[in-house]
Amino acid sequence: MDLLTYGGEPLLQRLFSTFAKGWPGMGLLCLRLGAGIALFRDGVVGSLQSPHQQHFLEPLIEAAAGLFLCAGLWTPIAGVATAIIGVLGAFSRPADPWSQLQLAILGAGLAMLGPGTWSVDARLFGRKRINLPDR
Repeated sequence: MDLLTYGGEPLLQRLFSTFAKGWPGMGLLCLRLGAGIALFRDGVVGSLQSPHQQHFLEPLIEAAAGLFLCAGLWTPIAGVATAIIGVLGAFSRPADPWSQLQLAILGAGLAMLGPGTWSVDARLFGRKRINLPDR
């Protein structure tokens, strides 16, 4: 077994998302939009309802993570932030912990699966074709 391959694939290729195309990519887009819109809404509503400036950072992070998920920018980081926000929200908002846990699970899944083809991440970090001229 070559040190630079694992299961027939180059080892470095396994570290990066393959940016799913077709229906799986569309499914990831729907998941990102669903989680992102919910996060953004919660962040904006939370910032408008908070009279104290010290509680302004949490809704701001929540709204930013929602925008990043919607755009598909830094999706693994935004997914982890979503999972953390969801778990913390389940304990700090005891009225409805299930929607917060659902958001946490969705964020963790998106962090693991990646953004899909229809995302800013795919445009910035996706596979590129380099054509070298013949000598």
